[in-house]
Formats: sequence, C-alpha cells, structure tokens
Amino acid sequence: MNVALRAAYATAGTLAEWAASVARPGDGKTMASLAGRRGVLARFAHWAAAHRDPTRPLVWLHAPSVGEGLQARPVVELLRARRPDVQLVYTHYSSSASSFALRVGADYADFLPFDTVRAARALLDALRPTTLVFSKLDVWPVLVEEAARRGVRVTMIAATLAEGSGRRGVFARALLRDAYAALAAVGAIDEADAARLVALGVNRAHVRVTGDTRYDQVWERAQQADRESTLLSPLVSSRPTLVAGSTWPADEQVLEAAWRGVRASVPNARLVIAPHEPTAAHLAAIEGWCKRAELRGARLGAHDQESADMVIVDRVGVLGDLYALASVAYVGGGFHTAGLHSVIEPAAFGAPVLFGPRCTRSRDAGLLTEEGGARVVENALALEGALGAWLSDPTAREDAGRRARDVVRGGLGAAQRSYEMVMEAP
Repeated sequence: MNVALRAAYATAGTLAEWAASVARPGDGKTMASLAGRRGVLARFAHWAAAHRDPTRPLVWLHAPSVGEGLQARPVVELLRARRPDVQLVYTHYSSSASSFALRVGADYADFLPFDTVRAARALLDALRPTTLVFSKLDVWPVLVEEAARRGVRVTMIAATLAEGSGRRGVFARALLRDAYAALAAVGAIDEADAARLVALGVNRAHVRVTGDTRYDQVWERAQQADRESTLLSPLVSSRPTLVAGSTWPADEQVLEAAWRGVRASVPNARLVIAPHEPTAAHLAAIEGWCKRAELRGARLGAHDQESADMVIVDRVGVLGDLYALASVAYVGGGFHTAGLHSVIEPAAFGAPVLFGPRCTRSRDAGLLTEEGGARVVENALALEGALGAWLSDPTAREDAGRRARDVVRGGLGAAQRSYEMVMEAP
C-alpha cells in the first residue's frame, strides 16, 4: 500500500474507532455495529488473560456476516471434532452476525475491531494465533500485514470473486493487493475464481481449488431433517407443495399472479411461504393476498396449518428444514435488488428450483440451470407455466429434482479440503 493511501486508510480507521467509542445502540445495522465495538479490545484482552493457553494452537477465523459464517461453519465443525487441542476465536463485522457467531462453537466470538495498527497489534498480542483464516473474500490489510510480520499463517477458505466485483476496481486493488499477496494459502471455489483472485494479487502458487463449503453444510442439514419433528410432521402431505423461501414483496407480486393460474390447473396445490423479513407489515401483506385469493391460510404452527392452502412462516431459522416439504421450490431475490438467496438449500432435498431473472451473479443458479435442476422465470406467466408443468407431472418433477440434488452432491468434500488446508503446517 502506498504512503498516501496508507495515511488515508489509517485516518479512516481512527475516525471509525472514535465513532464506535461514542456510539449508542440504535436502529439500523450501522449503529449496532459501531456500538458493538465499544470496549471490544478490552473484551478480547479479558478473555485471553483468563482462557488463552499458550501451549495450544489457536485458529482465528473471521467471517464478516452470516453468509460467510455459513461457509466457515463446516470447517469449524471438522476442527472441533478432530482437533480438540486447538483453541478457536471467531470474529465478524456485521451486527447481523452476532447471534450466529455465538452459536458457531468458538471458544470466543466478538466483533472484529476496526483495522488500525493499534487494534491489530493489541489483538495479536492477546490472542497469539497460530493461523488467521478469512472466509470468502474480505481481508483487512493492516491486520494481515501485522499477522504475517509475526509469522502467523494467513489463509482464506471458500474464496470467490464475482466477475463484476468492486474489488477488481483500481482503488480496491491498490488498497488490498499487498494483503492478498501475503496470503499463505487460498482455497478457491472454482478455477474461474482462482484466476480472478490471482489477478487481484494472490500468489498463484498459493491458490488451489477446494470448492464451496456451503454444499457440505446444506447437504448435512438435508440429511438430518426429521420429517417426524414437531415442525415438519403436521405439514407432511401428499398435496403438491411449493415452498417459497426468502421472498421479498417483488417476488410475492409475481407469485400471487402466477398462483391463481396454478390453482386453477392443480386445485389441491399448497403453498408454504417464508418471507425474508417476517415483519408484522410483511406478514399482513401476505395474509391480504391469501384473503384476496380466497385461500385457507394459517401461520406456521397454528392449529389449522395442516388443512391450509397457504402456510405463512412467521419466523426465521426454519426455512432450511421446511424445504423438506417441497415438491418444487421458489427462491426469492430474483425480482429484488438485493439479489438471489440460496438455491442449493432446496436442491439438497431434491426439489427442482425456480427463481427470478436477477440471478446472473449466482454461480449456484447457473450450475442448477445448466444441469436441468432449475429454471429462470422472467415474469408471472413464465412462473405459472413452470409451476404447472412440474406440479402436475411427477416424472418431470422428480427428474429435475434428481438433477438438482446431483449438483449439490457433486460439490461435497469442500469442507474436508478446506480444513486440511487450514491445518497444514507452515
């Protein structure tokens, strides 16, 4: 990093630290993230003084948000099962990942302080890590520089870089190139990602293709889903069922228009819908759709959910199991600016998948579509046609579902390869 850029970056880090020191919890992720960092260095120091055993190796894993955390979790689980001698610290950036971080199984989890020399040195002094692992893409240049200077092995798992990523811009490359060059080992999702990472500054000799650890995670969850559980058993049915997951209002507008035609051709079709943000207003809007369509609706867990035509999911954390009910799955985000949500979760259950056109940045969507396990729908009419075809034709539906499941099965093993890379001796 050149001198001028380093000075500007240091100033930004100092200002961020000051903002965190005076922040109070409030609405929004930004305020929560700032407030969460108040006293963070003291918290790390306190944990290390009480619990850090210098005779044991320590792996420090950073996953900025929940998505990166989901990629890291299969590796954490292998680490916990096979190396009980290793201590594990888990850090995150986003406040939305706080509750996830507490459940991941680390010895200690907290916000990652802002990337200043003072903070990096304080953390490294306290933790004395053997290995620092970044999940997916984010690197903190000052932390990487200080860690590498001390002989800490710095690695990256499930690394991916989209074709149109802002990380490929001139400013980002100038800021991060040295940090990427300092990585001792990088496990890329595929060959295309590996090539883009090398262009970003990663040493080609340090890159290998290890795959996407999320495939192991969703496969394991699908295998462990209990259809006799309190959650699923009341809803197990022979009715053709669409599970629509992580939907936004833009998705629901298209779904509502399509579902009218589907019900006309498949009268016993059932819809289980899990909005991405199950706020009171969002749930009320879906219930309004149910009423307009004269469907029998029920909230998840209600006494009448078994006979409902539309089951409305009013909580988070259960969608990954509800896909077990799906004859066909619709994944939201493809008609929304936020982009497509996880399409491999339903695919792991053998459900063919449908989604809107904003999917070009999703590698998983491309793989499923190419193999015939998914379809892109441009509008309500296309969605109605695809749903009608799959819900009314078990043979076609099962063939597409098998193709979807085979895509996920073909990606297994990434967690093992990533774990081995992380635990390699320097």
